[in-house]
Amino acid sequence: MKNTYIVTGMTCNGCVSSVTEKISKLDGVVSVEVNLENKEAIIDSNHQINTLILQEALRPKYTITKKKTAQKEPLYLEDSFTDNKSKIEQLKPLFLILFYLFSSAILLHYKAWDIKEAMLDFMGMFYIVFSFFKFLDLKGFPDSFRMYDPLAKALPFYGWIYPFIETVLGLMFLMRIQIPIALIVTIIILGITTIGVTRTLLDKKSIRCACLGTALKLPMTEATFIENAIMLVMAGTMLIQILL
Repeated sequence: MKNTYIVTGMTCNGCVSSVTEKISKLDGVVSVEVNLENKEAIIDSNHQINTLILQEALRPKYTITKKKTAQKEPLYLEDSFTDNKSKIEQLKPLFLILFYLFSSAILLHYKAWDIKEAMLDFMGMFYIVFSFFKFLDLKGFPDSFRMYDPLAKALPFYGWIYPFIETVLGLMFLMRIQIPIALIVTIIILGITTIGVTRTLLDKKSIRCACLGTALKLPMTEATFIENAIMLVMAGTMLIQILL
């Protein structure tokens, strides 16, 4: 399939060669035709390549947008959040979901309070709800996820199976199946993601958070780090208690 993109930042034939070389190295690309005068790149590929992947390959010197949706397809969040919304407003969906999850976990055990059981239910519901949003766009999620998750970037298939991993972990916590294993896996996968989130925040990159898939366009902020940290602290605390 062929798609035409607008590439800005090119000033000479050397730029044309650089853009052509970088795009040609991407998985699935068959051929690339770059036109300096029109600032266009015609990419022939075996499958649809998300613009985020193309932009990651060309950053920071060049900017690429799909020609037909150049004004509608946000690549990085500085393009999509131009209305100066506060972080709280942007992250309102995330805060609401976490509020409902915490409330549900508490209400399930308020008659016979057991913090361990409440934590297990919270973690289980957390995974189920967050995996649900990822499944809404299973094709688009891996491309967004690999923008900051180190393992997904190194092993593309990991991004494809990640929503399934979350679903399985959610069921394990809710059904109380092999809790120690579920806790260890949680620490590993969220630990890796947290490393990527931390790097993104330190580099001050404004990219989209894929924690709720691509259905909700959330910015990568400190809240994303806190969200992962909550789960890591819970998993670590419970694992230590089990081992001791």
